[in-house]
Amino acid sequence: MGNIVYRNPSVEDAQKIVEFYNFVGGETSYLSFEKDEYPCSVEDQIASIKSLEGNKTNIMLMAMDGDEIAGIATISSSHKIKSRHEGELGIVVAKKYQGKGIGTELIERLIEWAKGNGITTRLKLDTRADNTKAVSLYLKFGFEFEGCLKNSTLLNGKYYDLYVMGMML
Repeated sequence: MGNIVYRNPSVEDAQKIVEFYNFVGGETSYLSFEKDEYPCSVEDQIASIKSLEGNKTNIMLMAMDGDEIAGIATISSSHKIKSRHEGELGIVVAKKYQGKGIGTELIERLIEWAKGNGITTRLKLDTRADNTKAVSLYLKFGFEFEGCLKNSTLLNGKYYDLYVMGMML
């Protein structure tokens, strides 16, 4: 593993981003989609990347190991007046890069960005209750449990609870 570089995406990254999400969907059962179920096409991803330019409340940050995506984190916010202060955090790190501090670095950078954008005052996320590594990471950053959605995920005939977590900045 080389030096990890953290950067925003460009439209040239769209294909790689779609491939990354489709790959990691098969690596873990903790995402909301399975292998090759990522809901964005390359064209959708290009439009999404373009929409981030100059956007004060939405961001994507990639952790790159050379040309390979090690992880991606996002904050997505509504543009509606009553809810634009709230951003939803999403993060995924490829299995071979887990445990190396990349997830921590991505979240730190996104929290700092959110604190400095002048709009975002609250972050939220949801995570499967049995994803103990993720839960402990979010708690470390100050996220609090706000609720539990019972049996929210059904996978291979087994139900899983989903924690709803949030924090004020």
